Amino acid sequence: MRGASMSVGRWGVAGMSLAGAMLAALVGCAGQSASSGAKGAGSDLASSIKQEIPGAAYSFELRLVLGKADGSIKPFYMGVTEVTWEAADTYIYRLDEERGVPVPGGADAVTRPTKPYLPPDRGFGHEGYAAISLGFANAKEFCVWLSAHSGKKYRLATEAEWEWACTAGGKEMEVPMDALDGVAWYAANSNEMPHPVATKKANGLGLHDMLGNVQEWCVAADGKGVTKGGSYRDAAEKMSAKHREPSDRAWNASDPQVPKSKWWLSDGPFVGFRVVREVE
Repeated sequence: MRGASMSVGRWGVAGMSLAGAMLAALVGCAGQSASSGAKGAGSDLASSIKQEIPGAAYSFELRLVLGKADGSIKPFYMGVTEVTWEAADTYIYRLDEERGVPVPGGADAVTRPTKPYLPPDRGFGHEGYAAISLGFANAKEFCVWLSAHSGKKYRLATEAEWEWACTAGGKEMEVPMDALDGVAWYAANSNEMPHPVATKKANGLGLHDMLGNVQEWCVAADGKGVTKGGSYRDAAEKMSAKHREPSDRAWNASDPQVPKSKWWLSDGPFVGFRVVREVE
């Protein structure tokens, strides 16, 4: 990234007072690394693509994340924001089928979640807000559903991919403490609630809310679910690419079902997800 000494380090929080110059470097060139000036595995690919949601007048954007030169991370596309309710509702409530757009391969091609017994948005907001309170199984099956409809391979990011994207391919240094308000919704500025997506500045790849707002499901090295990025309830110290929280039973403590739902988190209104699309 030209014009700034930011070639090393992880995207976390540091107590520096370099907010002006560093924040400009972090967010002023959103998308530059994925466009014409970028070098790395996959640099000949389109810098952004869009995906329509079947049966809904809604689409979302994904940005290219270049792979590592050593091949340990392949190029992939990542959602610019967390998956919002406009997309999730269609999958959860079978609105695609109701609107005459059935899943290719028949209804049995995708497993849908049970209907939530409480409004999963918890009254925080719906249109333009990240889908929350979804379990790891729900996030994964959304990807199966979208893959079936689109003919493209959608999935959750691995933990390594997520960290690579969060740091804009390892280029972005720690966010200074006095610049954090510009890029993340966290405990100090969120009023203890999530906010509409993309209302904070993007990182160097054009990805919003990688830190804060809602923590995001990823796939850990052992194949289990882990959340990344922290959320609106977390302190500044957790606004880091390396911060991780594995699934916690406390996130479903008040679920009266036996066994407890794998689809919904009765006490996890701070957990969401974003999707990755594999490069063809």
